[in-house]
Amino acid sequence: MRKKSTGKGLMMIGSLRTAGITVYQRNGQMVTRSSHSNERRSNTPLQFAQRQKMRHSVELWKMLKFCEKLFFTEGLTAYLNFISLANRLPAVYLGKALMEHASFLMPGIPMSDGTLPTVKQELGEVNGASALITDLKYGEWPDYEELWLYTAEQRIEGDLPRVRFKMRKILREEMTPVDGCLALVGEEFADEMKGWALVRVMNNRCSTQGIVTRCTYYQQYTTEEALETAIEDLMRRIDEPII
Repeated sequence: MRKKSTGKGLMMIGSLRTAGITVYQRNGQMVTRSSHSNERRSNTPLQFAQRQKMRHSVELWKMLKFCEKLFFTEGLTAYLNFISLANRLPAVYLGKALMEHASFLMPGIPMSDGTLPTVKQELGEVNGASALITDLKYGEWPDYEELWLYTAEQRIEGDLPRVRFKMRKILREEMTPVDGCLALVGEEFADEMKGWALVRVMNNRCSTQGIVTRCTYYQQYTTEEALETAIEDLMRRIDEPII
């Protein structure tokens, strides 16, 4: 709240939060309106962390929904299914500059949720080449089952971190047998700013898969220091006077 001299006394300019009122001056006239903050005060760090998780989950979904196909079959809707799973990811703590629209690549971002057997997958090497190695047996891939590869990439667009997703159908000839299992081999799997998930799809069924990645960029926003900085920044934002 700020005080301003009018020559006839003092005018309070800002928000009377307990009364839900904002007072300001426009073209020499005093204006009063109801005050609504877009941010609620966080009662505890845990509550703040939960809100940050939800915010990040929503931003991830906004990026993911641009993909051609989404395989989330276990929830009421694909969106609610994804949000429920994504809220289990670590919280990322963002200050005012990054709070809107930022998203981060991290292990476990849900790419699908279904009843087909999950494909265990990890990043490694095959004959010295980078690869996405799975536990899918060569003989366990029936002709009527598809494999879809999701790729997630951490980008910095201006000053804004964002994850971009794309997907493509995998052809049988792309898979390399490794000790009786199948792998995708290529230099792209060495990129530390990317992650992948290979999803099994058969009719309306799919496997439950999450991103595997070497990306650690997000970790700087998961620390106690990042939490304290984000809370302080948010408090300053809430208490800024409206002029």
